[in-house]
Amino acid sequence: MSTPQERAGAVRKGKKGPTKGSGGKGRRSLEGKGPTPKAEDRPYHKAYRTKELAERAANKRTAAKRNDRIKVNAEMVTGRNSVVEALRAGIPAKALHVAIRIEVDDRVRESLKLANELGIPLMEANKVELERMTDGAIHQGLALQIPPYEYKDAVQLAQKSVKDYARGYKRTQPLFIALDGITDPRNLGAIIRSASAFGADGVIIPERRSVGMTASAWKTSAGAAVRVPVAKCSNLTNALKEIKSAGIFVIGLDAGGNMDLPNLELATGPLCIVVGSEGKGLSRLVRENCDAIVSIPIDSAMESLNASMAVGISLYEVSRLRNAESK
Repeated sequence: MSTPQERAGAVRKGKKGPTKGSGGKGRRSLEGKGPTPKAEDRPYHKAYRTKELAERAANKRTAAKRNDRIKVNAEMVTGRNSVVEALRAGIPAKALHVAIRIEVDDRVRESLKLANELGIPLMEANKVELERMTDGAIHQGLALQIPPYEYKDAVQLAQKSVKDYARGYKRTQPLFIALDGITDPRNLGAIIRSASAFGADGVIIPERRSVGMTASAWKTSAGAAVRVPVAKCSNLTNALKEIKSAGIFVIGLDAGGNMDLPNLELATGPLCIVVGSEGKGLSRLVRENCDAIVSIPIDSAMESLNASMAVGISLYEVSRLRNAESK
């Protein structure tokens, strides 16, 4: 009879375990490789790619929201000429955005110098960021970020002016300009400039269907917007009624008025001059709430004057009459 070792296929039983030490290999093999990573954490898994795309999309949405906030909360002056002119005019700004590796010329040098002197932060941005912030406008590597304008309340400003004059805090009678349907920011800027030149207390604009203090208005005012407040009202007709109640005469500038501007008697008292758009003129309700409609004599061949020009002429005449009375 053959022994177990001699039979084919017999299992030979020897000593248990290795005769020599394993060097810890056995222990490490028992420890394994740890828990299996999630599918989305495995670089070669489809779920990993899906997660990566989702994160990129989320980052783009965040960047878009950030730039949307810039558009809502501030306006951008773009282009080298516009930026340097705005900085020369002293327009208040939050930041000057400069393209990375911008090609420097005299306008860029001056813009950087003025921004540094005015304490305006310089922010580097790549081309994609600048185009997003400026909504695709031609920026030439420069964009000046203008903060939102802080409007005064029209009625409160008028009432304060009346009280200050009565208490002797100001030497001249209250003088305001109200705009009815003016939508061109350059007209607003020019009117503010005239208001500053002739000592007006403020410019009043309605919330709807009216221009606001845009970068273009700032630039046209040539810095005068720093000195003359722009006030808003929810409804111009109602605001004029309250202004009249405060003791201020309201006159409207329009052709075919019942008074002529030269030697206007109302000029020496507290006054609010209302001007309408060049095409439509004063609206019906505003016209009805004026104490008088005043006309500027012009050549018959000229149908009407630009709004800012009409205001400038009127303010000059009011200033002349007030100076004549004070002598």
